[in-house]
Amino acid sequence: MSITCISPIDGSVVAERPTLSRADADAAVSRARAAQADWAARPLSERIDLVLAGVAKVGAMNDEIVPELARQMGRPVRYGGEFGGFEERATHMAGIAEGALADVVVEDSEAFRRVIKRVPHGVVLVVAPWNYPYMTAINTVAPALIAGNAVMLKHASQTPLVGERMVAAFHAAGVPEDVFRNVFLDHDTTSALIAARAFGFVNFTGSVEGGRAIERAAAGTFTPVGLELGGKDPGYVMEDADLDAAVDTLIDGAMFNSGQCCCGIERIYVAAPLFDAFVEKAVAIVNGYRLGDPLDPETTLGPMAHVRFAEEVRAQTREALADGARAHIDPADFPRDGGAYLMPQILTDVTHDMRVMRDESFGPVVGIMPVVDDDEAVRLMNDSRFGLTASLWTRDAARAEAIGDRIETGTVFLNRADYLDPALCWTGCKETGRGGGLSVIGYQNLTRPKSYHLKKARTA
Repeated sequence: MSITCISPIDGSVVAERPTLSRADADAAVSRARAAQADWAARPLSERIDLVLAGVAKVGAMNDEIVPELARQMGRPVRYGGEFGGFEERATHMAGIAEGALADVVVEDSEAFRRVIKRVPHGVVLVVAPWNYPYMTAINTVAPALIAGNAVMLKHASQTPLVGERMVAAFHAAGVPEDVFRNVFLDHDTTSALIAARAFGFVNFTGSVEGGRAIERAAAGTFTPVGLELGGKDPGYVMEDADLDAAVDTLIDGAMFNSGQCCCGIERIYVAAPLFDAFVEKAVAIVNGYRLGDPLDPETTLGPMAHVRFAEEVRAQTREALADGARAHIDPADFPRDGGAYLMPQILTDVTHDMRVMRDESFGPVVGIMPVVDDDEAVRLMNDSRFGLTASLWTRDAARAEAIGDRIETGTVFLNRADYLDPALCWTGCKETGRGGGLSVIGYQNLTRPKSYHLKKARTA
């Protein structure tokens, strides 16, 4: 079996790679497990230096990576790739490693030494998505390696070249080949490895159904898993908000990367007095977009990563319009629309009976609803099976924090959106998943506590 990446630009084959057989996969795991012990025995400072050197090697490839990403998943080259966030996250995790992994000394007296240490899980499997393939992977790869784990990276079939790039960079920097490996695995082999307890930890970013498959495979093995799955992230604009800033940020959060962002904005609730002005400004912004070839520096909106993703968004939009929603963007202004190229759309007169306000869209469409007060906004924001982020817009920080306490979500933003702060835990609730990455908590999840109760022998 093989993995084939079809470019959303023109349907051409970007790359094709054979998947590992079960026997070859088992052998790769065995080599990683053998190499991990020596890696963990190295000084923490050495592991940090090697990981940061690998990150720098990825940065040196950026001029090649940016158009390569455009061909694989469609993001316009004008945005320059992901290295800024990639480096920021790795650098932060390197900077906090010593404190996050430090021993917790309970007692160190003449009679006893009692201490809690953080020890690596062993071999960590990272299953990374295609939408931000470098940044999502480094969230786990960097702290896992720094903590002393070996890592096997399985990338999405839409971005198979990313894993190859990353491991080549890290190997060139001095990270041993068996400590950080890129693998091409089919779903059955992946599930079989997890079920066989091949890994000490599994981190998966992807669909809800993919997360369920990981949990089924891990059932009964007691293998810890981290899952970041779907989202339907809301924005709430209060009557005292900076309207221009709210519109600019929320619409960018809804449309950037053709709406294919884990924490992208998919529904917006606006205080009734600001509703008409918000919609008018939002429409003006979207009408200024240029949909086209992502390799063209003038393009601001590229194709979605796959035709089937675009068709799902078209279906949600079509159903909403049939049920009474109003579309504000004229298809005549986006003649390139078709196939993987999907025009952006703003919908009003939407309700939560419509799939476009309930199901994950993961595309350049957003529904906007007026609300009368905070209670209605909270009720609507919580009326979702997902919970990744929520974006609140007001000049009153205390009000925002009080509202945030009532929202079922992993992260609450005030006056910003669609950003991952590596100092804070990246987490979600409900069908968005379980666990948490980055921050000190990321290190806690990528290691296990080990307690030492040492009774010292008395000397004569």
